[in-house]
This record gives sequence, structure tokens and C-alpha cells, in this order.
Amino acid sequence: MRGPDRPPVTGSVTATAVTPPRRHRARRDESGVASVWALVLIGVLILVADGVCSVVGVVGAHHRAEGAADLAALAGAAAIQQGADGCAAAARVAGRNGAELMSCDTAGAVLQVRVEVRTRAVLGRVWALSGTAKAGPDSALG
Repeated sequence: MRGPDRPPVTGSVTATAVTPPRRHRARRDESGVASVWALVLIGVLILVADGVCSVVGVVGAHHRAEGAADLAALAGAAAIQQGADGCAAAARVAGRNGAELMSCDTAGAVLQVRVEVRTRAVLGRVWALSGTAKAGPDSALG
């Protein structure tokens, strides 16, 4: 408003933005962050340990298959030497060692077997691991 006391305004007027004074932000409360990281680390360690145990189980089953094949072949060859059925003896020994006799071939006094051992479910899959062995007299194996 202009009044008689005020002189008229002439010229230009510039406006500048006035920024309010900065308020200091309150620091976030970071208590409990270590607990979250610890839980994440524990979860990762559990997954790694599960993976390692699964691999160890598969490797162990493979060793069991090889051992069962060796023993089955030796039992079968010994049975052949005594005049008995070598494949039946090999099947019995393989079964006692947690394996299943998959094939049994005889050639004279030499017996060759293939056995299979199944694992527990690893990564949602049951693995079948096989082992093969051949046994007989030294003269026949040559």
C-alpha cells in the first residue's frame, strides 16, 4: 500500500532465496547391525557346511562301491576255485557291504563284477555310484 508518507518505489527489486539454517540430522541408531551380519554369516556357513558334507558323502559312497566291488570279486573268485557259483557269492558279499551287484562275468577262473551304491539325497538327487573289480588266479589275470 502506498500512502501519502511513502515515496513511490522506482527501480528494480531482486529477490534472493533464503535457506533456513541447516539442522543437524540425528544419526541413525545402528545398534543391532552386528547381529544381522552375524545371522547372515551363520546362514552362509551353514550352506557351505551342508555342501561340504554332501560332497564328502558322495565321495564316501564311491569308496564304498569300490570296496564292495573288490570284496565281491574276491569272494566270487574264491567260490569259483572251490567249484561254487562265483556270481552268487559275489552278490551275497556285495549286499553285505551295502551295494547291489549289477553285472557279473566269468571267464574261466576270472570273475569281473560291477556293483552300485546309492547315496542319500544330495541336492535333491539320489546318486548311484558304481565300482568294478576283477579277480582270479595270477596266471589267469596275466
